[in-house]
Amino acid sequence: MSAESFALDPRLAADTAPVGDLALCSVLLMDDARFPWLILVPRRAGASEITDLAPADSDALWSEVRLAAGVMRALAQPDKVNVAALGNVVAQLHVHVVGRFRSDPAWPGPVWGQGERRPYPPHARAQLVERAGQLFAAA
Repeated sequence: MSAESFALDPRLAADTAPVGDLALCSVLLMDDARFPWLILVPRRAGASEITDLAPADSDALWSEVRLAAGVMRALAQPDKVNVAALGNVVAQLHVHVVGRFRSDPAWPGPVWGQGERRPYPPHARAQLVERAGQLFAAA
């Protein structure tokens, strides 16, 4: 699997805003103001499972997940950071890093299937993308 023919799944592209690229993953902000939510997408064409990655890429993915969890803690100061790779709707390998609060509308259950996505106002989304990008660059 290579990065050469990588293309972001259209559904991920439609529901997110790009934050930037790490060594392996593209970092996206989920456009849902109810939950602070980053998505890491390894730039490897055809990958749908973590086990599809070469061992070095798998190691890099977990390193970038740890980095994203740290950025999430700094960005939103959540009560808990959830990390998941489901792929039931979008088969392309992607890892969710979601900041959770005891007061959020889905607590303590999962964020998936809970109500309607509420996009950020454009200015708020731009500020979050900029701040997340700064935190990744500083890490």
